[in-house]
Amino acid sequence: MINYLYREQNWKSQLNDLITDPQELLDILSLSPDVLLSGAILASQQFKLRVPRSFVDKMEKNDPFDPLLLQVLPHHLELEEHAGFITDPLGEEAATQLPGVLHKYESRFLLTLTGACAIHCRYCFRRHFPYQENLPKNKDWLEIKTYIESQPYINEVILSGGDPLTLSNQKINTWLERIASIPQIKFLRIHSRVPIVIPERLDQELLNTLACSRLKVILVIHSNHANEIDERTQYYLKQLHQHNITLLNQTVLLKGVNDSVKVLQNLSYRLFECNVMPYYLHVLDKVKGAQHFDLSQDHVTTLYNELLALLPGYLVPKLVREIAGEKNKTPIVTQFNPTR
Repeated sequence: MINYLYREQNWKSQLNDLITDPQELLDILSLSPDVLLSGAILASQQFKLRVPRSFVDKMEKNDPFDPLLLQVLPHHLELEEHAGFITDPLGEEAATQLPGVLHKYESRFLLTLTGACAIHCRYCFRRHFPYQENLPKNKDWLEIKTYIESQPYINEVILSGGDPLTLSNQKINTWLERIASIPQIKFLRIHSRVPIVIPERLDQELLNTLACSRLKVILVIHSNHANEIDERTQYYLKQLHQHNITLLNQTVLLKGVNDSVKVLQNLSYRLFECNVMPYYLHVLDKVKGAQHFDLSQDHVTTLYNELLALLPGYLVPKLVREIAGEKNKTPIVTQFNPTR
């Protein structure tokens, strides 16, 4: 049975009722605050705790190592300095061409429409990104359009952020219409964590807007663990599929969260049950404050080879890392595997 509790709340009310106090989060999960709380308060001063209540409901109580909790609870280790972990690991400031426009790859470019997120993932590679200096305003559209038209190889626009699905339906529709007005653009990709953490965001108005666009719409969700995808989440993901929206998933490898082959295998199968195809398995971007999630190259290689042996090829996400200045995601080659 689907839990309809949160269906009684619209997505905006959920977005306005996030947990931002570490003490409240620990109380809800019946966790002793002694060690956890002091570090959480300090780390939250630098990168605020934000997590929807519906996502917290998927966590196990009395378990400080719950894989969903570890992704959102601020930790004192975030305050440590580590060589190689920097504020802009992907070189995005250098790739910013106009307000909101990141153009790193020839055929597609990325629009950061908002700095807001429904959830603050502690490993976020944009946790230090200067959003306020880089958000496009309505007056910037003509300049953005001119830039696209000056780059004839661009055929895809990627909406990112922050999280673009925290925007209103009206704003999303406005930007879709603008993008669709450029004949050379064929594809619209949306990267969002919201369908996992507040699935009610996928309301009928948004579904209709995406389904009626002349652009081929691809929604890339972000799930790291099968426990994130309950029946309620599955219901909304299937609504997207029924509206002919292509669904992909990207996962970040995180120490203590999903660094086991069984967890990754279960995630791929759970995604497939929801008509979502595994797309990318990202090695952690070396952003300052996330070093405690990092895995050794040997561990990553072993995990992936085991995953290749267990899953059919169509359910194996591509193992990649992103390197600043490169023109594409960099595949991490582990071993040759024949088609299965």
